Amino acid sequence: MVIKVIESDEKKITTADLIDEIKNSSKIDYSGAIFTFEGIVRGKEENMDLEKLILSTPDKNKTLKEIEKIVSNVKIKYNVNEISVIHYIGEFQKGDMLFLVAVLGAHRGETLEALKEVIESVKYDVEFKKEEISKQGHKTILAGG
Repeated sequence: MVIKVIESDEKKITTADLIDEIKNSSKIDYSGAIFTFEGIVRGKEENMDLEKLILSTPDKNKTLKEIEKIVSNVKIKYNVNEISVIHYIGEFQKGDMLFLVAVLGAHRGETLEALKEVIESVKYDVEFKKEEISKQGHKTILAGG
């Protein structure tokens, strides 16, 4: 299991890296499903042609602990074997990776539901600030956006 909040200029971890890591779990023999999610930067947003996106959090360590708590709760709730999460912060261009999740579980149903819950919980319950910068203006979205 990997859970990290990584600056955009640090070494990248990809969805393929998470899959490789999760397949090395001691629980792989009891697993029949891996679901992944890769959230990326959109190039267009509400009549805006995005030039760059800046994603920040006021306290990186607190954010990491909040994501770890979400993962722990979801693992128990859905009885899945492993969950890995990477969330990038910093400055990004369209198409760049922002948020990666990989879930390993015994069956597809609970594995997919666990993935969905991690995605939504991190989006709405963890404090991030997203600044979208374009030729048409500047837009700021706080957690839940």
